[in-house]
Amino acid sequence: MDNEERLAVFIDYENLALGAREHLGGMQFDFGPIADALAVRGRVVVRRAYADWSYFDEDRRALTRHQVELIEMPQRMGASRKNAADIKMVVDTIEMAFERDYISTFVMCTGDSDFSPLVHKLRELNKRVIGVGVELSTSRLLPAACDEFLFYDRLEGVDVPDEAPAPKAAKSRARRRPSAAPTGGARPAEAAPASDGEKPEPAEASKGGGGTSSGRKRKTKDALPPEPAGTAPDEDTDEPAGEPPTMEVRVAQTLKDLQASSSDSVTASMLKRTLVRKDPTFSESDYGFRTFGEFLRFLADRGFVVLSDGPSKGDPEISLPEAGNADAAFMLLRSVVQGAGGSAVLSGLKNAVRKQRPDFSEKALGYRGFLQFTKAAQTSGAVDLAWDDEADDYLVTAR
Repeated sequence: MDNEERLAVFIDYENLALGAREHLGGMQFDFGPIADALAVRGRVVVRRAYADWSYFDEDRRALTRHQVELIEMPQRMGASRKNAADIKMVVDTIEMAFERDYISTFVMCTGDSDFSPLVHKLRELNKRVIGVGVELSTSRLLPAACDEFLFYDRLEGVDVPDEAPAPKAAKSRARRRPSAAPTGGARPAEAAPASDGEKPEPAEASKGGGGTSSGRKRKTKDALPPEPAGTAPDEDTDEPAGEPPTMEVRVAQTLKDLQASSSDSVTASMLKRTLVRKDPTFSESDYGFRTFGEFLRFLADRGFVVLSDGPSKGDPEISLPEAGNADAAFMLLRSVVQGAGGSAVLSGLKNAVRKQRPDFSEKALGYRGFLQFTKAAQTSGAVDLAWDDEADDYLVTAR
């Protein structure tokens, strides 16, 4: 643990929440994907979010669930909207940089270029700086100033709507004619960044956010099934509806992130430590295994991971099998749809694909969302995609 990076996270909440709402189809900002992305980079020891929380009253519980300390900075009525929370955030960051020598990395969650001088000062103090921001509301000046910059909408677990929500009356008409234009893996053309300095006035508080769900116990070692459909979530969790990822998916995604963020090989102890960072309640015994090594051998026997000799006995190196290219992923999607009877609704289809290949990620292939990936699969000739009014969802059919 002495060699681990210690991270301090500072969140300009208004910038991220409004950026997600305005540029990501009105979606609710969720800190969970950021927490998961940082878990593979080190041990997070400080999490603070700054805002006038009267504008984001319903977001508090979601942030508290992720152990984020909420710093209240009220805005005086009728005053300029130049955010006082920014100044407080800068003061606290500099104070911590001088007083907490053990903190080696500062994570600045904002897209505002006003924080560029702070980033330069932190690097001058020999601190590593990671930035996080919504792509279309991030100034072009800020990413270049950081050691690493993560766009929130590209993080695993962030499902960006392909188009903004339409009024209910026009919704069905718009969806009857979904675009079938090829999307490929390219990113959209870069848009002009949001103006720096003055922040937009929040029109209303964001609605309650979802959190990441934890793995569930299994009863046998023949499979690692997801949570039974009949299980009702705790009313206090605010977790999104839907099937939680299986443990194979969690291991594969964590392993992929570790491989992407480090040039060193990934060992079993490193993987276990990162899984516990993401979910402190994680234990392989919940899945019927006596040791973590036994759990990994179970996954290796089924082709989910590859084990090889590590630096010490009992701590093997772990890697993912060759994932293949986009064409292979399109064929995988086609085979999953065929296995479902030749057609399937889009919602839930990604989980079905991941049961076949746990390391699947459309973002790793260059697509912003699963719908965009499916449209590209349609263009390649693997599947057909059409809106189904009766199902109120896209219907995917194997060709």
